Amino acid sequence: MNIEAFREYCLSLPFATEDMAFGDDYLLFRLHNKIFACAGLVRTDYFTVKMNADTAIEYREKYAEIEPAWHWNKKYWSQISLTGTLPDDFIHQLIDESYREVLLKLPKRMQSQISEAIEEHQAWCMLKNPK
Repeated sequence: MNIEAFREYCLSLPFATEDMAFGDDYLLFRLHNKIFACAGLVRTDYFTVKMNADTAIEYREKYAEIEPAWHWNKKYWSQISLTGTLPDDFIHQLIDESYREVLLKLPKRMQSQISEAIEEHQAWCMLKNPK
């Protein structure tokens, strides 16, 4: 996966937005103003996502491409190398998990609205890429 495909996938998620609040070197992806992913535009070989603390430990032990994120809370944020052997489907899963972590922090009313859109998004993905 390259940075363009990463960006395209992040923006395909319901209600996802992008901005450059950290400056021209970083592209942030948000769900209702909460960051769920960050991509470096100078070093385009990695991105950062939020994870459940237990999942982060498990993935870091299992995959060399997943490390604690530099300049982020290392308990919850991991940086993922795009130059390793992780398949695109797994990278999509990591982005989805990060998106869900942020979703769980939103008010219940918003969670319900977004969950409906997610179901539609997942149905679209299944039509686009049947297994």
